[in-house]
Amino acid sequence: MTALPAPSVALDDQLCFALYAASRAVTARYRPMLDAIGLTYPQYLVMLLLWEQDNQTVGQLGARLALDSGTLSPLLKRLTAAGLVTRHRRVEDERSVSIALTDAGRALEDKAVAISEEMIGAIGFDASEFDDLKARLRLLTDRVNGPVEADSQA
Repeated sequence: MTALPAPSVALDDQLCFALYAASRAVTARYRPMLDAIGLTYPQYLVMLLLWEQDNQTVGQLGARLALDSGTLSPLLKRLTAAGLVTRHRRVEDERSVSIALTDAGRALEDKAVAISEEMIGAIGFDASEFDDLKARLRLLTDRVNGPVEADSQA
């Protein structure tokens, strides 16, 4: 069995702080590029999902982004007001709202590819390192979101 890290209260020993600092640095690096195309970081994430697959429900977007409708709805209203997406009730289920790209929203995709290219260059990882980091972060998310063990609930 592999030895676990020793418990510590030192800031530099905390994984949470390393993740927090990295997240802030990455989103700060994105900010000027996203400002140039009129998007906030959360709006950019929604647009990425729609460029990947257009015409998704609010529920589908929320599930992929781990956002509740109270957070997602105002964000989608701003994207609608900006003319980047449309919102409409689905014919097959009127309780469900579908989000679709407009021509203006589709037109931003090429600029998003340029942003992705710049971020990959800024990070400087080769393809293997890049894929390994994403896989480890996904594993971390899965483990943290996983079921709580019975003896840790006592």
